[in-house]
Parts: sequence; C-alpha cells; structure tokens
Amino acid sequence: MFFPRRPLLFLVPATLLAAVSVSSACAATNFSVPLQQKTLPNGLTVIVSEDHSAPTFGLCIAYRIGFRLEPEGKTGFAHLFEHMMFEGTPVSPKGTMDHIIEGGGGNLNGDTRWDYTEYIETAPVSALDPVLWLEADRMKALDFSTKNLDNQRQVVEEEVRVNVLNQPYGLFFAIDLPMKAYDTYPDSHNFYGDFRDLDAANIEDVRAFYYKYYAPNNAVMAVAGDVKADEVFAKVEKYFASVPRRDVPALLKVVEKEQTAERHAVEEDKLANLPALAVGYRLPDRNSKDAVVGAVTGELLHNGEASLLYQHLVKEKQVAVSVDGGANWPLGNPFEYNGPTLLTTFLVEPEGTPSAKVLAAYDETIQQLATKGPTAEQLARVQTKMRSDLYDQMEQPINRASLIAHAALFDGNAARINTIPADIDKITPSDVQAFAQKYLVPRNRTVVERNPAPKPPAQKAGG
Repeated sequence: MFFPRRPLLFLVPATLLAAVSVSSACAATNFSVPLQQKTLPNGLTVIVSEDHSAPTFGLCIAYRIGFRLEPEGKTGFAHLFEHMMFEGTPVSPKGTMDHIIEGGGGNLNGDTRWDYTEYIETAPVSALDPVLWLEADRMKALDFSTKNLDNQRQVVEEEVRVNVLNQPYGLFFAIDLPMKAYDTYPDSHNFYGDFRDLDAANIEDVRAFYYKYYAPNNAVMAVAGDVKADEVFAKVEKYFASVPRRDVPALLKVVEKEQTAERHAVEEDKLANLPALAVGYRLPDRNSKDAVVGAVTGELLHNGEASLLYQHLVKEKQVAVSVDGGANWPLGNPFEYNGPTLLTTFLVEPEGTPSAKVLAAYDETIQQLATKGPTAEQLARVQTKMRSDLYDQMEQPINRASLIAHAALFDGNAARINTIPADIDKITPSDVQAFAQKYLVPRNRTVVERNPAPKPPAQKAGG
C-alpha cells in the first residue's frame, strides 16, 4: 500500500500534441468541478462534488499525518498505521470492509505520502450508507491487538524487502536522495521504516498514534459522484457526529536551512547491472508562483519520450537508457505536498559510461533552459498534457475525491483544484527560464550515484 493504486497525476507518458492555440487553452481552463463544503461540530471537513454521469461514487478520507510527521524513533510508523487501519474494529472485524465494498462491485485502498495518509473507496451509490458507517466505525476505535500489530509489522517489513532490499536501485531516488538532500528529521529519515523502529513498536504506541492523529478534526472527507450534497451532509452527520473531537498536534511547519553547495554521494548496489544517477533540486513553497513553474518545468524535463531530458540524453547523446522524474516525484503529483520537496531525476546509464559524462550531458539540458528557456511549442505541449491528465482524473469519482480531499487538507478550501489549469496556462517560457536560473543550479541540488557492486571472481571448475 505504498505506491499509488492509480497513475501519478501529470506523470503518464503519452503521445503529446505539438501545440495549442491561446483560444483553445482558455476554453479548456473554463472547466470547473462543482464543490460544496461543510464542517461538522467535531471538526470533520466534508466536501461533496456532484457528478451524475454514472451511478457510482468515490470517497476519500485524508488524515493530516504522513511520513513527515511521524515521531523520531518511529520511522515508518505512518505507513505501518495505514496497514493497521484495515485490521478491523471491535464492531466490524477484519475483512468486513473488504467483503461489503468488494462484494458489491467496488474497491478500496489506502496510501501514505509525505503530508497525508488517505483511505479511498468507490462503489455503486447504493453502498454509500454502509461505506460511511464503516469509515465512521474505524474513526471511533480500532481492534488494538498485539496479533494485528505483529501481523501488519511483518507485512510492512516484507514490503520493504520486496520494494527496497531485494530490488535493483532499491528506490534510492525516493529514499536515499531526500535523506541526503535535507537536514531535519521530518524530511531526512527513512520513511519506509528502520526495522529496529518497526520491531520496537508495541500496541500502546499504536493506540497513542491513533488517538493523536486519527481524529475527525484532523481529517477531510470528500465524496464525488452520483450523489446530492444535502443528502451526503445529512448522512455524514448521522454516522460521524458521535465521533469525538480530539486534541491533535499543531500543524508542523518544517524549515530547512538554505543549501549553499552541491551535495554528492556514491553508493553500491548488489542487484543492479547498470549504473544509475539521481538528482534532486530543492523546490520552493507549494503556494508560491514558482511552485507552479516548477511543476511545469518538471514535466518539460521528464514527461515521456518527447521530454527534454529523454531527447537529449537517450536519443541524442545516448548516455542514458531511461529517464524519469518530476516535481515531488515519485510520491505524488507536483501540487500534493505541504513542506519541502524535490524536483527529482532518476536515470539509468549505459554500461561503461562515466557518471561525470552523464551529468555533463544532463547539465547541458538544464543550461539550455536557463539560457534560452523552452520554445513556445514545447511549453504548450506540456501545458496541454498536464491539463489533459488532470481532467482525465477528475472524470473518475474516486480520483476526484482524492484530489479534492488533499486540496482541502492543505489549503482549507478544495477550490484550489479549479485554479490549477489556469495557473498552468499562465506560465511563460521566460518564467521557466527564470526558474531554471534560480533553482536548477548546482548549489541547490543533491546528486547520488548508484553503481553496481563489483562481482565476486568466478570460481574455476574442478579442484
């Protein structure tokens, strides 16, 4: 339950349009998602977005707890607890939620990111009442048993083994890179979890974590689909009003000291056959105009085979076999973070190519943006693709509910999602050029080389 159950917003490679006229761009940004919002006396924020195109709904409850907020000595706890939320309650045993939702043709999941943990469901509208009841039930209490904790601890540790310890590159671009790019604990610890911390967790830790963060006044619920707002508000009041408000920590504001010199690290990888490189530039605050420019710049550099880095490094210079990345990648879309994050590049190099040569070619691409900016056609192509991806996700109730909940969780107002297309369209080539000059500079970045470990000498046959 770590990586998303849906494609990352704005990061889906596709054949892109070469350009778009100003008039059609303006017409496209007139699209607006209907939103109605209400807050219950216990602090639960509820947003409804009506869409009567199909008899289904999507629901998301996002809690203000993610990797960045987990206590010191409890690395991986936010993710561990995401698993615990599926272990049942004193009223509805483990498996009840899966049986009711999936048995009725729906599906459910959850995921953890830097600044939130979310739980999502989609189902026919006839299942709205039982789904709301189930979510309210696990917001009241969980089945706090040592058996459940031991079970999910083993599941999480196996997930670490599968996704990190036993995989080539081991997500070093998502785990190691931020740990070297930042200095404060919230941003620089292993969010997947140190086994020592996971093994040391006990049931009282779990209980305390739940009552500290899983409160109605620390959550946002969004419902999108074939529903009526007034009826949803009434149902939410019916099922959630009895969930008590709790004392929750003040919102953490993480501040990192300005980086003044490039950081560089070299690692060995026992499983990789080819060397790889990860580059991370610190990004500005998400509420600044520069953050939108950073999102667009990330897509110019990384979005598919038409991207600047792919064309220059893979096609022209042939110093990379693959390129991926973006703003806040791979842990979300370019707008879903609420603290320090990176514009990340992950590339795999051909065997025998020195990393210095690869980095020099990489810098040529960055320097091109800083000196000339993108062409109008390059920028328009990416702006079109970003809007297209956003609208595509908005069509699916479960994804719309997720995006709405995150916007409200971070900004207090879900209407932020309706301004993103216009914000994207306002970006000019000179904006991208200025961004590259200010942020895409060596003193603002961290570089991690991941090289295959030397192979042991082959043993001669016989004796």
